[in-house]
Amino acid sequence: MKIMEIEGGKDLSGTIRISGAKNATVALIPAAILSDEEATICNIPEITDTEALCDILSYLNVDVKRASESIIINPSNMKNIEIKEEFSKKLRASYYFMGALLGKYKKAVMYFPGGCSIGARPIDLHLKGFEALGAIVKNEKNKYIVEADELHGANIYLDIASVGATINIMLAAVKAKGITVIDNAAKEPEIVNVATFLNNMGAKITGAGTSTIKIEGVDYLHKCFHEVIPDRIEAGTYIIIGALCGNPLKIDNVIPEHIDALLSKLEEMGVDLEVGADYVITSKNKNYISTNIKTAVYPGFPTDLQQPFTVLQTQCNGKSKTTETIFENRFMHVPYLKELGADVEIKNQTATILGPSTLKGSQVVATDLRAGASMVAAGLKAEGTTTITNAEHILRGYEQIIEKLTNVGAKINIKEI
Repeated sequence: MKIMEIEGGKDLSGTIRISGAKNATVALIPAAILSDEEATICNIPEITDTEALCDILSYLNVDVKRASESIIINPSNMKNIEIKEEFSKKLRASYYFMGALLGKYKKAVMYFPGGCSIGARPIDLHLKGFEALGAIVKNEKNKYIVEADELHGANIYLDIASVGATINIMLAAVKAKGITVIDNAAKEPEIVNVATFLNNMGAKITGAGTSTIKIEGVDYLHKCFHEVIPDRIEAGTYIIIGALCGNPLKIDNVIPEHIDALLSKLEEMGVDLEVGADYVITSKNKNYISTNIKTAVYPGFPTDLQQPFTVLQTQCNGKSKTTETIFENRFMHVPYLKELGADVEIKNQTATILGPSTLKGSQVVATDLRAGASMVAAGLKAEGTTTITNAEHILRGYEQIIEKLTNVGAKINIKEI
């Protein structure tokens, strides 16, 4: 187990550069096996989720080469074998191999994916999409067998605008016969990034970023070079930290349009913001106005920023409310936030926060990736030392978080016990 120790109360100044998007990377790496030649992806973040996906590639006999922030994937000698539970359970996004393998070989066998325990995240929409494309799905003791004699285009309506289902169906449909249309598709920037990658290889996908995506199947995908977009959730997390501790703090390599919902709320609260073409500068303030948020699918307020944002709400004057509409277990950080001195109560998926609160260091737990990020934000603001256990969750999604924060003045380290 990894433990992170933070000596809080320090002003942070300087620049933090944002890495490639985790939520794009975890789909791009499985998508690369659809290619009939090698694919090069740059701006890949060095996080444990990336390592776990590369382990799966190696297990499937895919040639993987890492160079600085790039990865070269050559599936020429790939073997379509069952993905064992020891690989699939390491991260939720392992399920993208299901769509990619089905699209390439018309068969995928793998165990149910792992990931953070933030609530029910069934893959029913993924499987229904595969069935609409002509596949037969079997579930044998948590192992999925998905296969088809032939995949054919279909009109698929998603009951929920799911990012995972949208991407997985897109992967399966790229080489299907005919035209596939996904209605009520998710619109996240990461979906656009994956569609661009596939199109760079010769796929014919239009409408990514809108609620209707059209995929015209092709027979061959060629080599390409592709860049991962900056991570909007990492950017949002550090911008929130800047609002808590910045003096000032510049967040560089940002696409501001991707975090409009967050920036609008920060402006509403009275956060000192300077937004440039590819950067955001924030500074701490003692007079934040209370505000309410409700998570929603993109372009609404992202559920992945809800937990760090509640830390900032503890510093607002008066009563703030946060309503979580995406995952039912996204308040697991709240007991630990209260341990640090916050005044928070939860009822019916809504957290009510009274502030401002003086946060004081204590021992807390990173119950999942974004809860861990919220504990980092709270620990940086708190007086004294905060110890975060299960810190390996944080390393799943934040590249070089210790180095990035240390470079701007934080007193933070990590150790193994």
